[in-house]
Amino acid sequence: MKLVIQIPCLNEENSLPITVRDIPKHIEGIDDIELLVIDDGSTDRTSEIAKSLGVNKIVRFEKNYGLSKAFTTGLATALDMGADIIVNTDADNQYCASDIEKLVQPIINNRADIVIGTRPVAKIKHFSIMKKLLQNIGSWVVRKLSSTSVKDAPSGFRAFSRNAAIQLNVFDKYTYTLETIIQAKAKDLTIECVDININPNLRESRLFKNMFVYIVRSAITMLRMFIVYRPFRFFAICASIALFLGILLGIRFLYFYITGNGSGHIQSLILAAIFLLSGVQIGLFAVFADLISINRRLIEDVQKRLKLNGLQKSSKEAI
Repeated sequence: MKLVIQIPCLNEENSLPITVRDIPKHIEGIDDIELLVIDDGSTDRTSEIAKSLGVNKIVRFEKNYGLSKAFTTGLATALDMGADIIVNTDADNQYCASDIEKLVQPIINNRADIVIGTRPVAKIKHFSIMKKLLQNIGSWVVRKLSSTSVKDAPSGFRAFSRNAAIQLNVFDKYTYTLETIIQAKAKDLTIECVDININPNLRESRLFKNMFVYIVRSAITMLRMFIVYRPFRFFAICASIALFLGILLGIRFLYFYITGNGSGHIQSLILAAIFLLSGVQIGLFAVFADLISINRRLIEDVQKRLKLNGLQKSSKEAI
């Protein structure tokens, strides 16, 4: 069984040697371990350092495309390298490399398709109280949206089976962490969480400029993914709210009409009609969105088959 450890990098010439040094050389149940570095348009010597460290494969972008692009490119490249399991870790050495064995064991034992490392968020000293609170709230929201038990949704320390890596698509340009959880559940991929440790902070996070930007972008990502992968539920909820308000206003108007005061409450009747018509229209959107969702799943199934055929063809040519 082959494990490929992918490391997305952006100007990590100082931290990359520490990260690579700590990666285990042998793991029980794994026959071959290879390293993959995705250089996301670094302006320093990241690629040169990676090469000097003996990294098996280096993919370098001419400009910075962002974490999501680096992540998805890493998955595709790792599959081309023949990976049975792919581990994603950060180049800033945030995660303890010794915990990679914890990540891959549930996949080796066929218990999970995706394994997410759960950080001890409450004990992380360089996290502010506000950041810890937002991390917990965000993870709770993701659990509700995805119907999973993921404890640390923003954690990027993850392991993916070959089957999961082939099926995942990332549309968000900001981050992949939240989207892949919601998407995995929609694709019936099994997610498991394991407790991990973290190393002392080497540098500040570059993913977002401030907490407000992080909150807004994360909220938008979660809403988009809920609409994409739970369209019927989303529009059904919206339709139910509109219909409920319409019925409530209609009852209010009828009450005043029956008691002889209907002429002074015609606004309630107009609003009730607006809400009821909106509810019916949104309900139709729910049906159409569900049909589109079915079509998307069929296309993704074709995509999976094409990827499998392409990988099998590449394997035969390599032999």
